[in-house]
Amino acid sequence: MDLGVFARQHRSAIRLLDAGWVQFDALVRDTGLPRRSVEDLLAELADDVERDGTALRLRPGTAQAWLDHVGRRANPPHDLAARIERHLADVPPPLPALDHVQATLDTVVRRALWLDEHYDLGRLKLVFVGDHDLTSLAVRELRADTDLAVVDVDDRVLEHIDRRSGGTIRTVHADLRFGLPRAVSGTADLVFSDPPYTPEGMALFASRAVECLREPTHGRVLLAYGYSRRHPTLGHQTQKALINLGLTFEAIVPGFHRYHGAQAVGSTADLYVCHPTPRARKKTKGGQAIYTHGPRSVEAVGTAPSEVRSKLDDLASAGGKKVVSAGPDWTKPTTAEEGTAVAVDLTGDPGPWLVRVLLGVNAERVAVLVPNAHPDLTDAPSQSALIELVAPKYRLRLLRSTPDSKHAVVVADRTETTTAAHRVWTRAHARLGNVWPQAPADLADLRLIDLPRHRIVDVLRRLTAEHPTDLEAEKAPRD
Repeated sequence: MDLGVFARQHRSAIRLLDAGWVQFDALVRDTGLPRRSVEDLLAELADDVERDGTALRLRPGTAQAWLDHVGRRANPPHDLAARIERHLADVPPPLPALDHVQATLDTVVRRALWLDEHYDLGRLKLVFVGDHDLTSLAVRELRADTDLAVVDVDDRVLEHIDRRSGGTIRTVHADLRFGLPRAVSGTADLVFSDPPYTPEGMALFASRAVECLREPTHGRVLLAYGYSRRHPTLGHQTQKALINLGLTFEAIVPGFHRYHGAQAVGSTADLYVCHPTPRARKKTKGGQAIYTHGPRSVEAVGTAPSEVRSKLDDLASAGGKKVVSAGPDWTKPTTAEEGTAVAVDLTGDPGPWLVRVLLGVNAERVAVLVPNAHPDLTDAPSQSALIELVAPKYRLRLLRSTPDSKHAVVVADRTETTTAAHRVWTRAHARLGNVWPQAPADLADLRLIDLPRHRIVDVLRRLTAEHPTDLEAEKAPRD
């Protein structure tokens, strides 16, 4: 029986049939299932359905087996809220530049219970597009049998979820403005997201959510969205953007989500249950200005001043190299011909872009412009961690306050090594199983470029342990 996302209605139909004789028309009306779906259900129940004219009922004693078949709701553990509260206690601090606003404990619990009530989580794959609120961990506490994945730009959040779930939730890194990783594309039955509340942010996250769906018209996209009731035009613009994506609003549950903050929208947001139409399969290209705060807000300027870019090009071209420019998109590999350096403007980097660009670009030299307060440059331990992480591929020079007090430049020069890590690091867009024969099963079908940062560190650690002579070669003096 293929229930799609109608587990709750099917359970209701079975209970009605078990309670006594019921007319077909009443079964449609009381469950909310389309007539064709009720006919399919009755065909599946087959000989277990007794008929008396137009009246129907289940044979006594058969209902429980069918309820088990269509998926039973979990019995929430008595300490569910306490478990979730422990996860939230040490959640990484919100990043205003990513529009993080923490949902309340009651909201996170309510989300998990609502999802379990309405959908058969034991059979459906649920993908979270962004999850600073840790709703995925709440669902995991409620349903150990749910197939869960989280895609997020914040490496801290991904590491927290990975650690707290014991690795039972697949974590994938992505900045949705540049694309959706193949590891989650076309894999989901349900997608949940609490996007930035700009029309641009809502449209982008909803579009990526549709890309996540295995069969868009059979799946659902669940979105949190709030707008000030003093500014209904903003709500209209966002709803219009969602409709233009080919989404229909199956339900809007007012005031479903509550937050610590977000007072501009009353610290509350509605739950949108969106049903994609066939035209929602179309993918959209995302812009970078989607947030309400920070360097990638809808009001912010997107690139560095021309004099700053000129200095970046000068550092890249040292030694007579030709310079080509590249943007902050690492979804596809960038390879420069010999004698060519790549200059990349990452002035809007919220933190995770730098490592991915260094992994995604293969060139003799890469010069990267970042904010002077970039997380990888703010102190000696952070700098050492960055240098060590990209050492299989590049030697780094970290030029703070260059060319001015607001910027820094990271100059990466190619290493001439043949280590196992070098082979993996220079093919960051390949399946790990193809470039690393000993890759663990849970990593083999993933790409290095899509891993959360803590897992990239772990891959390097494993490769170093497997090939200790490579480490000695790396430490050998060079001319």
